[in-house]
Amino acid sequence: MFLIVEAATRTPAPQAPTVDEPPAAEDLLTIAEVAERTGLTAHTLRYYERAGLLLEIGRDASSGHRRYGSRDIEWITLCTRLRATGMPIRRIREYADLVRAGEGNEADRLGILEAHREDVLDKIAELELSLERIDYKVNLYRGKLGQPTLDGEG
Repeated sequence: MFLIVEAATRTPAPQAPTVDEPPAAEDLLTIAEVAERTGLTAHTLRYYERAGLLLEIGRDASSGHRRYGSRDIEWITLCTRLRATGMPIRRIREYADLVRAGEGNEADRLGILEAHREDVLDKIAELELSLERIDYKVNLYRGKLGQPTLDGEG
């Protein structure tokens, strides 16, 4: 039960940015700064871009280096959370393609996210069952050793 309650009270994942809103130049970050902020490696960020998961990443006019704005970081965070919850790369790419295409495909986007949400809920339920079994075994051993159980009894 704890997992569902905690998951339901967390801050929702960021909304997908629109492609036509460029960030202010002073807010742009390098790939190293974004890697540090997101916990991803620069290699993973480049892979996500090559795989078509990221939206339009700007480039510095003089050096050609990638420059990321706050909306890019929000999008990367969403992609990371989708991956962490088991969404396949191809499905994230499909979702990103729909976002890049603009308005008119919201029903398709919603379908992808709702289907993934159901998958996540199924995984949470499975994890809760596994945790119950683990708790049972922990309590069994604690009881044998004269230690209090997880619920404080014993």
